[in-house]
Amino acid sequence: MTHVQPASPGDISSIVEFQCNMARETEDLKLDPAIVKSGVEAVFNDPNKGRYYVAKEKDETIGCLLTTPEWSEWRNGTVLWIQSVYVSAAHRGRGVYRALYSYIQDQVREDEHLRGVRLYVDKRNQIAQKVYASLGMDNQHYELFEWMKN
Repeated sequence: MTHVQPASPGDISSIVEFQCNMARETEDLKLDPAIVKSGVEAVFNDPNKGRYYVAKEKDETIGCLLTTPEWSEWRNGTVLWIQSVYVSAAHRGRGVYRALYSYIQDQVREDEHLRGVRLYVDKRNQIAQKVYASLGMDNQHYELFEWMKN
């Protein structure tokens, strides 16, 4: 049975491995694990950056996601962005992301200052898009534009 909980520093190595795997699988990018580790540790060192959550079965970490806060003056509250989603290949299709997402939804429902959940997904990742749609999320309102410094 999958159990979801806030990540602890003991989960850092799994999160780093998952993020490197995700970049390779979804965008064919090879990330530097040392840089990713520093980035993950930065979240643990500054909770204002976000919060990691992990899915576990027994003592094995099988999935994770990161939430980052966005202030919405329209809603006078915080919207949580879900990012850095990863479920280990051996556990996909078994409701692990559903458990992670439900955990975050419950937090939003229970906290009067939280207003909702958003995420972005690579346009090519049709599998993830189907999962998000099956959970009641839609992409009817916004397109994502970005500029990244090299």
